[in-house]
Amino acid sequence: MSTLRLFYALWPSPELAASLAGWAEQARLVSGGRPMRTETLHLTLAFLGPVDSALADELAAATPARRLTPGDVTLDRYGVFSRQRILWAGPAETPPCLQHAHDDLWQWLSGYGLAPPTQPFRPHVTLLRNITQSHPPDDPPAALAWRYDRMVLVASESLTGGSRYRIVAQSRPLGG
Repeated sequence: MSTLRLFYALWPSPELAASLAGWAEQARLVSGGRPMRTETLHLTLAFLGPVDSALADELAAATPARRLTPGDVTLDRYGVFSRQRILWAGPAETPPCLQHAHDDLWQWLSGYGLAPPTQPFRPHVTLLRNITQSHPPDDPPAALAWRYDRMVLVASESLTGGSRYRIVAQSRPLGG
């Protein structure tokens, strides 16, 4: 049986993605590493990993009926996952509405037999991979406000030199 590597995410507008790419370039001067492609920048709500194709089809069909309560997250700091050599942008504190969106999504996914991660939710946007410094730059650029009202289901396809992301489905905004 074939599988797809899936995750749910918030997907930024092109303008926000361009601003995040600017954050990545500024950080790269200090941290080294390889910037993520602008069109792949996102904030993961739920990483599902490999999912069999039948379940992937079910999730894709059900996702448009899901509603994500609109909210805001302010990206105002850099962070580092040292072991993975990743530099990220994220909020100093997780907004309650974003935590609720994460928890609600996993509660729904549990109905499909998927188990939530054991580690706490740490919202972030991966900006650089293979960084050479184990600490983030001291001063991030001006904070970025991200207003969200929907989420996307994304398939990650491994390619030589990286991954390609394909949006499989998206939720509709409330009232939409």
